[in-house]
Amino acid sequence: MKPAPTLSTAFLHPAGQSLPEPLAALRKQQGSSLVDLPLPTRKTENWKYSSKYLKLTDEMAISLPADGKSGSSLAVPGYKVVLLNGIMMPEASDYPDLDGITIERFEDLDGDSATWLAERLDHALDSQTLQISRLNTARFDDGLLIRLKPGAVLDQPLFIIHETSADASGSAYPRIYVDAGTNSQITLVEEYISSGSESVMVNTVTEMNLGEGANVTSIRLNMEGENVQHIGSTGVLQQRSSRFESHCVGFGGPLRRHDLQVRLEGEGAECKLNGVVVTQGKQHYDNHTTIEHVAAHCNSEETYRNIAADQSHAVFNGRIHIHPDAQKSNAEMNNKNLLLSNGAEIDTKPELEIYADDVKCAHGATIGQLDETSLFYLVSRGIGRREANVLLTMAFINELVEQIPVEAVRETAQGRLNHFFEQTFQEA
Repeated sequence: MKPAPTLSTAFLHPAGQSLPEPLAALRKQQGSSLVDLPLPTRKTENWKYSSKYLKLTDEMAISLPADGKSGSSLAVPGYKVVLLNGIMMPEASDYPDLDGITIERFEDLDGDSATWLAERLDHALDSQTLQISRLNTARFDDGLLIRLKPGAVLDQPLFIIHETSADASGSAYPRIYVDAGTNSQITLVEEYISSGSESVMVNTVTEMNLGEGANVTSIRLNMEGENVQHIGSTGVLQQRSSRFESHCVGFGGPLRRHDLQVRLEGEGAECKLNGVVVTQGKQHYDNHTTIEHVAAHCNSEETYRNIAADQSHAVFNGRIHIHPDAQKSNAEMNNKNLLLSNGAEIDTKPELEIYADDVKCAHGATIGQLDETSLFYLVSRGIGRREANVLLTMAFINELVEQIPVEAVRETAQGRLNHFFEQTFQEA
């Protein structure tokens, strides 16, 4: 019997970036725990449809250097922090100096802050199901700590530009921790871009802790190149009456994976998760979401839509878990999928796990193709078949794109979507 593949030891040697002792110790401890870590296979349930796309070579184990071109020229309508290969670039960043809001590199933290952070990292994620993402804790060279004191409000969106420079094969491990105090408010935009053509892996983790009454809007836009494997995880802990809103827009690649885990721990907490994914060629994109209703009187709403063209593959696995004490929970999940060719494939798996009896829960999933009757209607009224295809396909996802609360991000997403349509619908 062939032994199961394990993570190469080449991935367990961090680059040695200077970190405060508590964070360096955490990194070392996690690295030790990953020795002989089994890599996911088709028998690994939450990697069933994605394991064959994961390619981890020893060349990829080398940490990409934080030098060269950065995203300093990118103009954004708000504050900006640039991370190049996971390392913050102060000269390319323009972030606020406001009372009650601090943004610090892990490298610059004092002993007390580093100890405080080390005790909280990884608490918002289920490490048992996110084995590959655990590699981030064993390898991060730096990170970004964003703290909002009680009542603090960031007056403009904070853009975090994750740029990967793929001039040589290697990997990057961006790490972000957001601590939103009581009744604080922030809009966080994460944009993932890349340059260069060598095969690289980006393994990113973002964790958020929302205090009582905190309001956090998270926008995630993945636009990396065809040479970038991306394995991302976002973990969110919510306390009483907090609100978390997520908007994810993803464009396919050799492997795109995003695990979003939200835990509603305080009564009256609410979350709203929206997601749009498009794939073409032989691209792959896998979204796994989990919403844990732990406390009573919490609401969650989730809507994801996938479009797959050519021979591409999209996956959606959404899970809602209602715990025994989560009475009066209200949870709704909806996943709609559109196939644009006979060779494309979409796998969807909505899950409800309910252990409370006084709840309202619903879920639904559909997979289909463009409606020929609607196409005929538009063509019969003088609209070209290509334009009719674009109109119907855009209508399928536009409801979610229009909900993105930052105009510049909406425009960027729509521009990339238009490019996708131009490549997908070639007929006159």
